[in-house]
Amino acid sequence: MGERASRDRANEVLVIGGTGKTGRRVAARLGARGVPVRIGSRSETPRFDWNDHETFAPVLDGVRAAYVTYIPDLGFPGAVADITRFCRAAVDAGVERLVLLSGRGEEAAQESERVVQRCGLEWTIVRCSWFNQNFSENFMLEAVLAGEIALPAGDAVEPFVDADDIADVVVAALTEPGHAGQVYELSGPRLLGFHDIAAEISKATGRDVRYVPLSPPQYAAALRERGMSQHFVGLFGEVLDGRNAYLTDGVRRALRREPRDFTDFAHDTAASGVWNAD
Repeated sequence: MGERASRDRANEVLVIGGTGKTGRRVAARLGARGVPVRIGSRSETPRFDWNDHETFAPVLDGVRAAYVTYIPDLGFPGAVADITRFCRAAVDAGVERLVLLSGRGEEAAQESERVVQRCGLEWTIVRCSWFNQNFSENFMLEAVLAGEIALPAGDAVEPFVDADDIADVVVAALTEPGHAGQVYELSGPRLLGFHDIAAEISKATGRDVRYVPLSPPQYAAALRERGMSQHFVGLFGEVLDGRNAYLTDGVRRALRREPRDFTDFAHDTAASGVWNAD
């Protein structure tokens, strides 16, 4: 029994942010495959906290592979230093493979990508921009329920990608051969503006949801009211300038299938009751 437990522990996959949008999906899929999973969070034992580097080594002990998500975002100050320390700890712990969730079009995020690529372990980079689930889980859910999506996005269009597609790609990269050394840029099947998103949600819910473009100063003021970091203003200004306004074949390359469309996501989410305002 002890030998079996030790063997399972040596095959564990660490999922940083295992309760987040992509992390919980990755953990569930790994569990369904019978892969032992270790969740990296401040509430688990051993504890993991990006702000406490002393937690890196214990959570990596006995881990074979790791899915790495950085909170709040790889484009924020301090991310490169934290990823560098994490990679060193992973090498020291004998980890074999890292899969990093990165941001499309974020130059600062690509600095962290290079750290992972040069650390000496097998690696896969999964780059994404806006998730469909941003409108149903945490970030923009309150705005959707209020009927007003207010963002400094202007008329920008985005290749919105589904978190379930992201999780499927990550799990493949963690558990299957053929993904090492790959950079997968993921997108949905079409470009959508935020007016389009509001219209899709309105159609699916039967409610009036509209998009309200904000200026960066207006958005900064809204963030202050919510107690959120001002770094989001600069980040949105960077990634919503049109640089990501193109589709990619990352889902198809990694999974040999087409990505999920926002219309299907909106239909299923409306049916779940998450967007019921009452």
